[in-house]
Amino acid sequence: MSDFMTDDARSRAQAAMPDRLKAIMLMCVAVTFFSCLDTSAKYLIAHTKIATAQVVWVRFMGQVMLMLLIVGPWNLPSLLRTQKPRWQALRSLLMVATTACNFIAVQYLRLDQTVSIAFLAPLLVALLAGPFLGEWVGMRRMLAILTGFAGILIVVRPGFADVHWAFAFSLLSMLAYAIFMVLTRKLAPFDPPLVTLFYSLLAGSILGAPFAIAHWVWPETAWQWLQLLSLGALGGTGHYLLILAYRLAPASSVSPFLYFQLLSMVALGYVVFGDVPDVWTLLGSSVVVASGIYLVHRERVQARHTQREAASG
Repeated sequence: MSDFMTDDARSRAQAAMPDRLKAIMLMCVAVTFFSCLDTSAKYLIAHTKIATAQVVWVRFMGQVMLMLLIVGPWNLPSLLRTQKPRWQALRSLLMVATTACNFIAVQYLRLDQTVSIAFLAPLLVALLAGPFLGEWVGMRRMLAILTGFAGILIVVRPGFADVHWAFAFSLLSMLAYAIFMVLTRKLAPFDPPLVTLFYSLLAGSILGAPFAIAHWVWPETAWQWLQLLSLGALGGTGHYLLILAYRLAPASSVSPFLYFQLLSMVALGYVVFGDVPDVWTLLGSSVVVASGIYLVHRERVQARHTQREAASG
């Protein structure tokens, strides 16, 4: 009987393998779209006359239009139906803040620097999950979190080099995104994912409109038009592929491949802007990535332990 069960489990694992590989590929493509989004934003803000406010607004408005095109405008009332309007409002403000701060930071910093700091967000989420969600971390995961913070200190190197003021905006973007993710988990039992996604996009479109109009600059070339109009498509497609990846495979299997974004950011930074990451950035980002992957591993171990306890109980 035990041999039969072992063979059955093995056959199920083999059957699930193609879906897992598809999920990993989708995750890698999704984060590459996000890298293209940051690259386009950096190019438009730093190398054209288009202002940050305009880029932020077009990014949100474009994704709203794309989402309504996919789900249908007639479904708008259902997208606005929420059980927690105040939480949705706060989460949406955080989404706008993290996007705006990130686009300001990429204007002055290399892409590999901003993405290295952004990778600290999952570690901060694990730290904030205790007081906000009651999900306290153990000693091992706490050490991983502290190691990740040390990795960011290696990237920024305070006291050893002139720290650019744009690092503050990158850190603010990361902090806003971490709280944003905590609220996303808190809203999950109450509102469908599409409702939560739509509220953040709608807030960016409404709040960003006055600033975008005040600083509006018409693109001068077809290439600038293409990049500006692609912002919403890049963000929307990336999020859609991310959802598909998590549907095909468990989060513990695909989450480590979020860090593929570091490779795509470095590649795009070099090809588009000629940026070469320094040794300290590579070292610090490696520490952050290793800490994040270890956190995912510990969560997987904890989940298996919980399942065994439930089964034996």
